[in-house]
Amino acid sequence: MLKYVSRRFLAMIVTLWIIVTATFFLMHSVPGSPLNGEHNTSEAVQANLEAFYGLDRPVVIQYVDYLGSILQFDFGPSISQPAVSVNDLIARGFPVSLELGLFALAFALLSGVTLGVLAALRRNGMIDYLLMTLAVLGLSVPNFILAALLIQSFKGYLPVALWHDWTHMILPVFALATSPMAIIARLTRSTMVDVLTQDYIRTAQAKGLSPFVIVTKHALRNGLMPVVTILGTLVAGVLTGSFVIEKIFAIPGIGRYFVEGINNRDYAVIMGTTIFYSAILLVMLLIVDIVYGFLDPRIRLDKKEAS
Repeated sequence: MLKYVSRRFLAMIVTLWIIVTATFFLMHSVPGSPLNGEHNTSEAVQANLEAFYGLDRPVVIQYVDYLGSILQFDFGPSISQPAVSVNDLIARGFPVSLELGLFALAFALLSGVTLGVLAALRRNGMIDYLLMTLAVLGLSVPNFILAALLIQSFKGYLPVALWHDWTHMILPVFALATSPMAIIARLTRSTMVDVLTQDYIRTAQAKGLSPFVIVTKHALRNGLMPVVTILGTLVAGVLTGSFVIEKIFAIPGIGRYFVEGINNRDYAVIMGTTIFYSAILLVMLLIVDIVYGFLDPRIRLDKKEAS
């Protein structure tokens, strides 16, 4: 286990370095500067600003310096907000984004698995068709469109902006969780339909066990394996989806700062939030792989490495 985790951790570091490098040079390949047209200043002041942010140096030198700053966990000052560092923005916004993401993922898992199991138990019936139709709708409607519809429908009943108490969480969490919930429901349903036809399930039924015990104790563990497999992808979807949701609902999370950084062409904010989100995603993928091995004893880590 330790050997496998060490190799995966090394691969994670290499992947993160590739992401940093690609993002850095793609940003700097766009013509112009983040200071151009943003400040009504003289050429001398403009030159001083470029020198302050290191934008007057060759791109390769900027890249090497930035890698050194990252190793010290310093993402530098924000260009659009000079008095605030990117570290401060991340420290300010991450707790909010984490809360939003955890609630959305928990809601998607609980509701998706429940709906999928219910559809599998009532397969080819009215409940099955109804739930799967709702799942298709959940996949078809983008979360930003759903967010706008929710705001228009509930603006007189629920808060539609900011992030203060649980009432502010309802609409953004639902908008963010709908798509992964639909994916989990469809995947759980298809897997559970197959699991419920296995011989060990028939044996449990012959023993007179209740349907609840059969599902929760015998079928659900195997039925959730594909869900665990795609958890990393779902986490990525929740993270990237939160960018737009946070902006629409004016939630002060990292996603909101990322979108504002793109609008302002704030190199430091874009790089800092990209690296931070990428690191979280890579760690989550590693955790999912480890959990997957624990859930299914038939899987051996050495086989994974061989594949």
